[in-house]
Amino acid sequence: MRITNCKVNHLTAPLGYWMEKPVFSWQVEEAEGKAQTKARLVVRQGGETVADTGFAQLDSLAEPVEMELAPRTRYTWTVTVCTDAGEEAVSDENWFETGKENEGWNAKWIGDSQARHPMYSKRIAPAKPVKSARLYICGLGLYEAYYVPGKDAAAAGSIETLRAEAKIGEELLTPYCNNYNEWVQYQTYDVTEKLKEEGNLCVLLGNGWYFGRFGFNDPDGRPYYGKGRKLLAELRLTYEDGTEEAIGTDESWQVDYSNIFFSNIYDGEQMDDTLEPVAAAAAQAVEPPKGALTARRSLPVKALQELPAAELIHTPAGETVVDLGQNIAGSFRLRIHEPKGTKIHVQVGEVLQQGNFYRDNLRSAKAEYIYISDGQEHVLQPYFTFYGYRYAKVEGVTDLKPEDFTGLAMYSDLPRNGWLETGNEMVNRLVLNTEWGQKGNFVDVPTDCPQRDERMGWTGDAEVFSPTACYQMDSYAFFAKYLYDMATEQKTRDGAVPDVIPSFGHKGIACAWGDAACVIPWVVYRFYGDKSILEGQFDSMKGWVDHIYGLEQNDQGWRKHFHYGDWLALDGPGGIDGVMGATENAFIALVYLRYSAQLTAKAAAVLGKAEEERYYSELADKMLKEIRHEYFAPSGRCCLDTQTALLLSLRHGLTVDREQTAKRLQKKFDDNDGKLQTGFVGTPILGEELTKAGLNELAYGLLFNEEYPGWLYEVKLGATTIWERWNSMLEDGSVSSTGMNSFNHYSYGSIVEWMYAYVAGIRQAEDSIGFRHVCISPVVDARLGHVDARYQSAMGLWKTSWKAVDDNHLEFRVTVPFGCQADVALPYAPESLYRDKENAIFAHVEDGVCRLEAGSYSVTYETTAPLRRIYSTAAPLKELLGVPAIRSFLTEKIPQIGQVPDHMKSSSIRELAAHFAGHLEAGTLEVLDEALAKLG
Repeated sequence: MRITNCKVNHLTAPLGYWMEKPVFSWQVEEAEGKAQTKARLVVRQGGETVADTGFAQLDSLAEPVEMELAPRTRYTWTVTVCTDAGEEAVSDENWFETGKENEGWNAKWIGDSQARHPMYSKRIAPAKPVKSARLYICGLGLYEAYYVPGKDAAAAGSIETLRAEAKIGEELLTPYCNNYNEWVQYQTYDVTEKLKEEGNLCVLLGNGWYFGRFGFNDPDGRPYYGKGRKLLAELRLTYEDGTEEAIGTDESWQVDYSNIFFSNIYDGEQMDDTLEPVAAAAAQAVEPPKGALTARRSLPVKALQELPAAELIHTPAGETVVDLGQNIAGSFRLRIHEPKGTKIHVQVGEVLQQGNFYRDNLRSAKAEYIYISDGQEHVLQPYFTFYGYRYAKVEGVTDLKPEDFTGLAMYSDLPRNGWLETGNEMVNRLVLNTEWGQKGNFVDVPTDCPQRDERMGWTGDAEVFSPTACYQMDSYAFFAKYLYDMATEQKTRDGAVPDVIPSFGHKGIACAWGDAACVIPWVVYRFYGDKSILEGQFDSMKGWVDHIYGLEQNDQGWRKHFHYGDWLALDGPGGIDGVMGATENAFIALVYLRYSAQLTAKAAAVLGKAEEERYYSELADKMLKEIRHEYFAPSGRCCLDTQTALLLSLRHGLTVDREQTAKRLQKKFDDNDGKLQTGFVGTPILGEELTKAGLNELAYGLLFNEEYPGWLYEVKLGATTIWERWNSMLEDGSVSSTGMNSFNHYSYGSIVEWMYAYVAGIRQAEDSIGFRHVCISPVVDARLGHVDARYQSAMGLWKTSWKAVDDNHLEFRVTVPFGCQADVALPYAPESLYRDKENAIFAHVEDGVCRLEAGSYSVTYETTAPLRRIYSTAAPLKELLGVPAIRSFLTEKIPQIGQVPDHMKSSSIRELAAHFAGHLEAGTLEVLDEALAKLG
């Protein structure tokens, strides 16, 4: 028995994070027992016990401990767990360390606003042997800190050498992106080992989000938040004799200027190593930033993967282009050795066009790197920007070799917790594309895209993708920071949630986008089982609902407001560059108003707020009556005839006749040749609602569709991330639009949530939090061959797998983690199978469901129906033509099949043959049936 994954506030060994109260969590592995019976948490500081729960019914998902936290203090803790098998185990010793809490700073803000980026430095000479040292620091817009032992300032070397030999920590783009008008965050670094000898503490500042152009507000690109760069740092030395020394930024620090003379997030970075050095001068004190200074909430952003060049391309246009083979967000390293004065120019793009470099979809973002050589050999790596790219055009480098260029994928350091593999390589690539989409758009903020002049925290994208994000990566702390930022924006907007967080002054609000304030906290609570997220966001949830309901009460103002609606759906006006879907925006607005009211009521119930629960429940009921009055006929028929409207009717229980609505939904797809027309609102719920409506064949048909529009269409065209539009690229490989077209936009990757929950079957029960109780009923389709899934939930590791041994035999495996319960319904299982008491999977069966405790189980059985769809000439022609292999076969064997008009494709080949060709030769249809049965 082992106790693992011990965390505080969902972080492993957090150093200097914001921590109002510690919440502890842990998992148990390799136990004989099935569940925890009691546990004990002990927290110590310096050998003294400061909190002890005693053995009690503690919650391994989230156990808060009331204790007064001292500033700059390391605490250790252990948890002891007892199981129902009589086992007892103690965890390893874990730790967390507080930041400065509410303690004052022995430091001043210093700064500047020159073009050349400043390097601040201070000579550090410890007075005695150092026991421990911490650096507390915030540099705006961005900073990197270095400690150079034993050298004076002039001998510290170039910033390239500093970064390679003396950088403090591995983080990039600190102190990250947030609503700087309300809060700025500092980081804490353990620099004990570096401070064993005297040296120079140096801090390089860049522009970043704070002091560089960013957002939509100023056409001249002036920064929204900052009027200059600023630095605050405090070095705390604790000597072995117990005394302390604090060394903070002030006018005694020196400033000189680097050779970086331009940087911002959109346009990249420029550096000139032929510039004359600037004499060091005394630092100048400046006014603090507007926002309050707090301990960090952001997870570290690091260069977490290195990608060697997959290919060096010499294009028809004569360009030298590096292909990483993968679209990423991040940076690069480039080795060069060119004569003094040579200009090295790197530009990046996501796709090629006619074999040539292309970047027009980046709009105004220059996304470049310029370096002027001093004649020496260098390994170049930008400091204060990042790019979204797969291809890099390199100019100015003589005889560039593939090994000279390395891509650096940068993203927030979220532990991976989901793995999903099938027997279909294109589907596997789709899952991988979704993972890369999350990495590329989880650069501190859940952005829409990482490449063009946007890269903003669009709420709608984050809302629809949040369940998929939590399946793939441990996203609690990441979303907690984003939601905190959201709440700070609402405080000055009467509860309104701007479309992007941080807003950078953007004032627009819209349904489904702003509803992220209610949806994401509830998703995070369900996935991780920690009500702290609801406690922290409850005022935000109420504020949003109250704001939009107030607008609605004023002459139906909310439904009349501008909304993005079913953004980028294919059933609206506008042609290839259209953005607005056909589903009425007012309907979507009311549906989401009701949904957010429901979630706020649920959160109130969890938090024991009975009055608020009653109020928001009644508001939700009121909105349901209004929706039905306005958009549903007395028969229960939805008056809006779009795929998305019908999906929303099923999802939110708006219809009183689910069967009729499901039939209408099936017909909407039939009328569109089985293809989707949904956008940002309809697509995320598509797979689940089709499955729940019994339309699994349709759901899988959409998944496997390799034609436009569909997920495998872009995979077939070489996508390595998820596209913004269903037609971001046309069949001939040309880009469809440059006005708004990203090749790394994760929203449509939300189909992967359905794959974990329904295809693999790891679906949390409605009454569960933290995946304690999971309903496992995989939706099997033999075209996948097999599915293997692992999900490291907040409770532990769930595993499911199924394999189509042949057309009539299925192999199924499941692992239930410690402390959890699974309700398993085996697909296509004969009733007699459940009476096999020799197999542990059938030890406890109720109503055809196997009730499983912790453990591993497996069974192989003969199914009651074929696992593979058997096609024949009796099937509708449009269904046959939807299967690529069958379409190719029929086109070859019956060329005139392409002349059948669309309105007759609902008929079968047999019906068409009888109508148009009379009786075919004896046996012809039977031969076709035999061939079709093999092609399904």
